[in-house]
Amino acid sequence: MIRMIALDLDDTLLRSDLTISYRTKKAVQKAVAEGVSIVLASGRAPAAMETFVKTLGMNKRNGCLICNNGSLIMESGTNSIVYEAKLPVETALTAYDLCSAEGFAVQVYENDILYVSKTNEFTMYDQKLTGLKQVVAEDFRGLVAKGCYKLLIPGDPMILQPLESILNTYLDENATLFTSKPYFLEILPPRTNKGTALEIVSKKLGVPREEIAAVGDSMNDEAMLRWAGLGVAMKNGDERIKKIAGMVSDKTNDDDGAAIVIEKLIGRKDKA
Repeated sequence: MIRMIALDLDDTLLRSDLTISYRTKKAVQKAVAEGVSIVLASGRAPAAMETFVKTLGMNKRNGCLICNNGSLIMESGTNSIVYEAKLPVETALTAYDLCSAEGFAVQVYENDILYVSKTNEFTMYDQKLTGLKQVVAEDFRGLVAKGCYKLLIPGDPMILQPLESILNTYLDENATLFTSKPYFLEILPPRTNKGTALEIVSKKLGVPREEIAAVGDSMNDEAMLRWAGLGVAMKNGDERIKKIAGMVSDKTNDDDGAAIVIEKLIGRKDKA
């Protein structure tokens, strides 16, 4: 019996044109009508999730949003903070200094602004993806020193891989690292991910782990797919994610894959 569904946004709930299909919207609405709690779980900052929250009507009812890959949890109807975790300042500055010394751009998010240390093709893509205003910060290090939910390093996947190894060595257990997309390396507070956030939401809403499904496509979804009672990977998902999932959709995000998954999960509820 599934009583909660956690849904990733990009490449899962959203089509490639960053819209939610009519069928997907209806599937979510039906799930809510059946008493299923819908949780949006994204690497996006809250401002970059707002359009989709409104599209699904979540701004008009109580629910939870997992933002910034789990470092921030908010109530969808009130925007109240349920939980937050910020990178230790020393860790964040160490990460920034290492990345900057190697010539990488670094990003932080604040409200509806995407602050960057410098621009490249991948920072421009993130601006297009999130719809946030991009600003090159004059004192980026000073901005990091004020505290942040996460750092994101945008770059060529071939050079991000060795950077991740270097950062893991220096940061050790003081941060959580993973790629949300092959060209986005993310640095979060220690022991912070969508899985830890989903556990917090489950306790808040009183839904046991066994009655929760999580749907995603990328490595930043790994923790919540492993933690949930049922982990579901999209057909278009990373092959590593498909291997750990208990179920893989037979359609992509552009072919109503998420809607079909939700419909099947509701069907399981009906049969319970």
